[in-house]
Amino acid sequence: MRVIFAGTPDFAAQALAALLAAGHDVPLVLTQPDRPAGRGMKLQISAVKQLALAHNLPVFQPERLKDPTTHEPIRAAQADVMVVAAYGLILPPAVLDIPRFGCLNIHASLLPRWRGAAPIQRAIEAGDKETGVTIMQMDVGLDTGAMLLSETLKVGAGETAGELHDRLAALGARLIVAALAQHNALTPIAQPASGANYAAKISKAEAQLSWDEPADQLARKIRAFNPFPGATMTLAGEPVKIWRAQAIANTVTGNPGQILIADAHGITVATHDGALRLTELQKPGGRRLTEASAVNLFENFLRNIP
Repeated sequence: MRVIFAGTPDFAAQALAALLAAGHDVPLVLTQPDRPAGRGMKLQISAVKQLALAHNLPVFQPERLKDPTTHEPIRAAQADVMVVAAYGLILPPAVLDIPRFGCLNIHASLLPRWRGAAPIQRAIEAGDKETGVTIMQMDVGLDTGAMLLSETLKVGAGETAGELHDRLAALGARLIVAALAQHNALTPIAQPASGANYAAKISKAEAQLSWDEPADQLARKIRAFNPFPGATMTLAGEPVKIWRAQAIANTVTGNPGQILIADAHGITVATHDGALRLTELQKPGGRRLTEASAVNLFENFLRNIP
């Protein structure tokens, strides 16, 4: 098929690579404009653009798609279908109608649960035991279109958003190839009205956590915010990034934020309900430290153990 591809991050790049490997003709790639990033704030090209350039594919990077003049390259591509994955721009109705078979979205949740920008993180934060990928026929709503194909993945007990992202990206790449291979045989299924949740974009403000929260809730948030934006808490008066932690049975009691145990297994801190064992920490400007190394770094905290 002639496939226009629209996407930006690595999640999308894996799908584009799979489409190319499957032999589809990609006459046009849409991706976000180059953005400044990193300490030097130099312009960075997206993972999708990197892959497109490596395959000598035409790349189009509009700031938005409201202006009808931006639709001309899409029309000129004469595509059978547009595949969209984590693109970052809203497609207006005029664009949705251009490809012969419309636009298909690779969405990293089991719709209608977790429509929106951060389905992977919100699933972990909510404690979902399973998630997956849905291939959806796009309409004018936000992830409201008819479902064409889906597959479920179990969420690992200690899995981070980054780890789950990688598994879902591989699944999405495989499913979109399967969906195009059997496109004429797929039956669109309308999303049920019940069970819909909105997965709001993750903000940096959410990363500041409090020991007054229950331990299991903190553990889920730490996993959900790894690798971005990284959960931050105050430990013995110092700000600390917490990358990995486990909720454990509170065998020693203490006030929220009080260090209970520090040993080779990590640093155990009292929370509002239960205790949290910290196993990967990072002080501002420092490197990530795990278990025994973290204990050595925070040896001055030991005096706070009751």
